[in-house]
Amino acid sequence: MGRTRYTHSQTLPLRQLPGSALRAVFAEGYSAADFRHDALAGLVVGIVALPLSMALAIAVGVPPQHGLYTAIVAGIACPLLGGSRFQVTGPTAAFIVILAPILVRQGLAGLLLAGGMAGVLLLTMGLFRLGRLIQFIPHPVTTGFTAGIGTVIGVLQLKDLLGLTPARTPDHFLERVWSYLQARNSARGSELFIGLLTLAVLVLLPRWTKRIPAPLIALPLAAVAAWALHLEVATIGSRFVTIVDGVEVHGIPRLPPLPVLPWHLGAGLPLRLSTFRALFPSAIAIAMLGAIESLLSAVVADAMAGTRHDPDSELMALGVGNLLCPLFGGIACTGAIARTATGIRYGSRSPIATIVHAAVVLLAVLLLAPLISFLPMAALAALLVMVAWNMSEARHFAHMLRVAPKSDVAVLLACYGLTVVFDMVVAVTAGMVLAAFLFMRRMAEVASVQLVDEEHPHLKLQLPREVMLYEVNGPLFFGAAESAMDTLKAIGSRPKVLILYLGAVPAMDVTGLVALESALARLRQQGVFCIIAGLRPQPASVLKKAGVQEEVGRLHIVPTLENAAADALAYLEIPQGLLHPEAPKRTDATEP
Repeated sequence: MGRTRYTHSQTLPLRQLPGSALRAVFAEGYSAADFRHDALAGLVVGIVALPLSMALAIAVGVPPQHGLYTAIVAGIACPLLGGSRFQVTGPTAAFIVILAPILVRQGLAGLLLAGGMAGVLLLTMGLFRLGRLIQFIPHPVTTGFTAGIGTVIGVLQLKDLLGLTPARTPDHFLERVWSYLQARNSARGSELFIGLLTLAVLVLLPRWTKRIPAPLIALPLAAVAAWALHLEVATIGSRFVTIVDGVEVHGIPRLPPLPVLPWHLGAGLPLRLSTFRALFPSAIAIAMLGAIESLLSAVVADAMAGTRHDPDSELMALGVGNLLCPLFGGIACTGAIARTATGIRYGSRSPIATIVHAAVVLLAVLLLAPLISFLPMAALAALLVMVAWNMSEARHFAHMLRVAPKSDVAVLLACYGLTVVFDMVVAVTAGMVLAAFLFMRRMAEVASVQLVDEEHPHLKLQLPREVMLYEVNGPLFFGAAESAMDTLKAIGSRPKVLILYLGAVPAMDVTGLVALESALARLRQQGVFCIIAGLRPQPASVLKKAGVQEEVGRLHIVPTLENAAADALAYLEIPQGLLHPEAPKRTDATEP
């Protein structure tokens, strides 16, 4: 680990994007020892992914095999095409809050079609090299909606933890919680006992040893305890029944992922424009969350292993994975941070480990399906409670509330609350808009125009009283330009020459251009000779495109303050020798 340094996607030809991580691994030299490490890591990750994939599918509302098929198909396709050598792709907890409402409204066919449409969007994002846009999502936004998703997932597990049987299944969080409260009399102590037993093992076992994946012990123990104590608890086998060749199969069928037409599953959906129009907002939500979570997972992997992923290649692979999964009965997939980190901790060396993990899940489906049907639903709910707790990062959330600036806390709480009350799309949209406005306000506070005297560090000549020097600091963007340039309106006494130093302006947009042009027009009307000095490349390009040109006796554009001072003296017909540095200095720069 730590040897790979992938080429930035800006310089990598498009034809080399698919599979950039795997090609890099083989270019370095892949040995038998590397495969042994990958095989062990893939085995462990596969053991972890097996119950998680089923639990996540059940939390969405579909039979558990759909989650397993997602782990298998995405676990093979994405590492072959991706840009991260450690990324483990499959169903994730973050998708629950998006996919569950789609299932309620559009059924299984709509759920799978939305995932396929998201795959097209992700593939397009990769082709247009949008992978690095993840850097522009503020940390309070991602932390807020991630904590909100964790809260929603954890609370929704009360249904199986308590064995509740609500009369209906609404598609919004608050309505679901209300339906659980109405069904509180249906709670069963046996379900709670199994859930708490599983939760205890999941919490305590890692404190004793981390060499054994906790779910490998906790879930079979819960099944054995329920059988030995003759407890009546819901299991995968009792909850889910599938018809295979006219025969009822309790639990998951002992079949690999087989090609299907997703729009024919469940009640089915017609393939027409109105269907795609109805599913398009959901597809955008899936693609947005998939891209964010997958690229964040790749960043975490890079930090752990000292590598660098290619984000565009990763988005293309994720797009292909989400296109393929519905064709084999799988739900939406993305990079799984916890499983990726587990693979690294257990010695993963390449994308081969992720492929091994998919093979382990496939073998479990083919060989262990009858045994899997005995797993209690309460145990899987307890596993998801642990996932939700880890996902929420409660300590980090509380730390941000204590130390972050008030504006960031406002974004954090807004994203959290909107995720819980509405959904992630509303939360991210509102969070990004709020963060953008707060950023503009900060830029407005940073950008300024101030009057300076002859003590300026770049000025080698003294200035006469008829000359004023104003320095602009910070970028002249919208929101900041107007307030900054307004300072020029408040000039108390009209100077003969005004030097405007823009050496501290790194960038200017059209709003800054208009504000500057307005200021120059006012100075021209007042008969003030204006000199612009120190233009940097980007603002100079903006002024050139706008046609702002020099005018004799009105406007000069010079490279340095020394040139500006010399021009001012020439305009006032004052010989420079009369303003030698030893000459008396003016006492008040604000007086003419």
